[in-house]
Amino acid sequence: MSNLEWPGGSSKQYRDIHINADAKAQLGDIYHQDTYHINRKDPLNLLPFANNAPFNSFDRQHEPACLPNTRVELLQEIYNWADGKYGQDERCIFWLNGLAGTGKSTISRTVAHRYNEQKRLGASFFFSKGGGDVSYAAKFFTSLAVQLAFSVPSLRQYICEQLESGSGSHRSYIIVVDALDECENDKDVRTILQLLAEARSLTTARLRVFLTSRPEVPIRHSIRLIPQAEHEDFILQNIPLAIVNHDIFLFLEYNLGTIGREWSLGANWPGEVVLRQLILYACGLFIWAATACRFIREGRQFARRRLDTPENSKLGVSLAPVNVTMSFFRLLYPLVILLDSDDGGELCCGVNDAVH
Repeated sequence: MSNLEWPGGSSKQYRDIHINADAKAQLGDIYHQDTYHINRKDPLNLLPFANNAPFNSFDRQHEPACLPNTRVELLQEIYNWADGKYGQDERCIFWLNGLAGTGKSTISRTVAHRYNEQKRLGASFFFSKGGGDVSYAAKFFTSLAVQLAFSVPSLRQYICEQLESGSGSHRSYIIVVDALDECENDKDVRTILQLLAEARSLTTARLRVFLTSRPEVPIRHSIRLIPQAEHEDFILQNIPLAIVNHDIFLFLEYNLGTIGREWSLGANWPGEVVLRQLILYACGLFIWAATACRFIREGRQFARRRLDTPENSKLGVSLAPVNVTMSFFRLLYPLVILLDSDDGGELCCGVNDAVH
């Protein structure tokens, strides 16, 4: 179904939902399919819901957030916007855009987790191409409505009244929409942005939408149609490379350190020189660093071999980029990340075996 779905009517009905924001968020750290306990007579039971959409859905429970002391300045800028500091009250949309592999989804999970802990996360929807319900817009607004009904109890009566046929506070709630570019239908993407932009017209509560995507043409065009004073834009590629490399260093240090402890590879493994070499090969892409760590981790007891090279052992340091395996891997990683973990691991192992 390509059209946005609302039982008994068109998407225009979303515009008639009124919000009273005197409420508390109730989603737990891990969302389960039966979290909402909607009985058959409840009007909310009429709403189609994408179970894997929330940031804390069961299937997403192992997906990481930003490590401490990484993305510090960017996250602070997002939090300042979300909290309405420095006169940013009018900007109801924050668009974080960046190329593939720059860490947008990890940032989204971090933001969602923060405001979930503060009882200020209204809803979240993480798109994923090829992910069934979360690759289409059909259940986007209905999934947001169900979450809002539970995270903001005072909203529930208005949503139910809308389905069947106040006075509010000035507390703001955050809606996190990740990877909008992975929604399959461009027309639906435009409609989503058009309707989300109308959040600025609400008077009974403040809704702020944190949105991430690649800078695809339909999204760029739709964002430009929103007055500049009403949205905040941030381009990940504009972050100085030195800051990105610092964050990648902490990421590699943490993950490879964990692997080293798991397989007793020594307290100093793999060492700062190796980490610096890997940073150079990452070229500012977190996805390269994450995939490299996964490649090494899947070597299990041979993790050291996947990083070390015999020809450099006499130097007293392992220079992974010199390794033919890692060179092949650097070329093939875009293909690896499109596969599931099992297939990706088999492909990596195949390359490793072929060159040893």
